[in-house]
Parts: sequence; C-alpha cells; structure tokens
Amino acid sequence: MLLMDDIIAISGLSKTYNNGHRALHETDLQIRRGEILALLGPNGAGKTTLISIICGIVNATTGTVSVDGMDNVTDFRAARSRIGLVPQELTLGAFDKVINTLRFSRGLFGKADDPAFLEQLLKDLSLWEKRNSTILTLSGGMKRRVLIAKALAHQPDILFLDEPTAGVDVDLRKDMWALVEKLRASGVTIILTTHYIEEAEAIADRVGVINRGRLLLVDDKDSIMKKLGKKQILVDMQQPLEQIPASLADWSLELADDNRRLVYSYETHCNSRITELLDELRASGIIVVDVTTTQSSLEDIFVGLVKESLLEPAS
Repeated sequence: MLLMDDIIAISGLSKTYNNGHRALHETDLQIRRGEILALLGPNGAGKTTLISIICGIVNATTGTVSVDGMDNVTDFRAARSRIGLVPQELTLGAFDKVINTLRFSRGLFGKADDPAFLEQLLKDLSLWEKRNSTILTLSGGMKRRVLIAKALAHQPDILFLDEPTAGVDVDLRKDMWALVEKLRASGVTIILTTHYIEEAEAIADRVGVINRGRLLLVDDKDSIMKKLGKKQILVDMQQPLEQIPASLADWSLELADDNRRLVYSYETHCNSRITELLDELRASGIIVVDVTTTQSSLEDIFVGLVKESLLEPAS
C-alpha cells in the first residue's frame, strides 16, 4: 500500500532465476518521498537485483512495485519516467559527444530540449568543459559523471545510484555526495546502493542492510545506532587479575590487555551504571587507574548483521 509520504511501495517482491538461484527473497519496503535511503550489503547480496526490478530491467518472480502510485509493470512507461538510474557498469556510446548523450536520453523520455538545464547539470558535475568531447576520450571518473548526468537529464523524481563511487577517486566521491545533497534539497528521492559504510553514514536518512537476498532491516540511521549499537566501558587496573572476582559475576565483565583491563559492554539505550560498577570494583580491592568509553559504529552493526545472516541456513 502506497502511503502519502511514500513514493515507492514494494510488496512481496522476490526473484528466482531459471537455474534455481534465489537472488531476492520476499521483500516489503516503503521508500519515503524526498529521503536518501542507503542499501548496504556485500557483493552479491541482492542490491542490484532489487533496484533492477524496481526500474523494470528485471522481471520479478512474485510481488508488486508501485512508483508514485503507478504499477511498474502495467504502467511501465509512466512509472519509469519518474526514475533515473546510474548503473554500476559504464554503458555509454564511445563515439557520442557528452552533450548529445544527454539530449538523446532526455528525448527518450519525451522531454523537450532545455539547453539551460543541461548546462547547469553539466556544470554541477564539472563536465561543462567536456560537453563536446567524445565519451571515448574521457577518464573513468569523467565517464561516471556522464552516467549521472544522463540519469538526471529527464529530471526524474527518483534517482537510483547503484554503487556509484566504486573504483572512483576521493574527489569524485565528495562531489557525488554534494550533488546528492543538492538533489535531495530540490525534492529528488535518492536510493543509494553501496558497500562503503562511510557513504551511508555521511548522507543517508535511512539505512537498509541486505544479504543473501534478504532485507535484514530498514530504519533511520540514528535509530539503528540506538537499538543495535553497543557501548563499552574500559577499566584499566593497576595490577593484572588472574580471574574476575566472584563478587563481580553479575556484571559479565571480560578481561583484556594481559588481564590489566576490564571490559563492560551494554546496550546504547541502557544506563551505563558506571558509578555503581566503580564502587563494586573498589569494594573488591581493585585499584582503577583509568576509565574510557567506546561506542560501536554503523560498520560494526552492519558486520554483525551480515555475520548473523550467514549463520542462518540458505533457502
């Protein structure tokens, strides 16, 4: 069901290929209008399969996709016109000029030529000076920029970026993030697939984790950190311990660093009870010389979820 705040609604979506490989298990997902959603997952997790079905490139085995209220199968042309897609692969005509590539893509979607818009788009992507160059003469990074410009040429409401910064330099990655923020400010909904955790941390509103064709979770970035993150209190002691005293058994402490450090882990939404812990350490005769705290990152949570999914039997 497509709610007013959703621009894409996915229900029961799955994909099984003729050889029996199940690339995507039954998936439900709502994508909010104007948000940046990052789909995280290792290579082969099902990210590209999911967005290829949404974009109408791959046929689903089961399920439906609604794009701005339109079914992406029965009303394909209208639904697809709302979408811009930047694929992983460099799919460009080697002998085409940059500006002609954009004009052609815009025309495919029935849009009239708009020189002012295309000029600004090329300038935003640092491509204006290359507008009359052939694709063949461009560097890999420049070709990636052309792909983005091509996806935006028909002014879509939704932009899919499939591993957009894989193998590109740091400068292009930063330019990409700045462009994404600018597009979101103009009302474009952006779905980014990546295995770079820092991209999700830097620009996403919500994060989804996918592995082995299963969408493991989708939630606001801050909520994920709060619900699944862990904090640790690291207590450095003056003397090493041979073992943790029985009086501290209820704390589930761990010894580390040649038994000179005690580690206490707790959920981020729980009270640390640090004062109570220090009092009990003193009562046990332990002399504390330093106390520090650490908190799990989004990467820690992602790695943990993927490891858990690998322990589950494949089906």
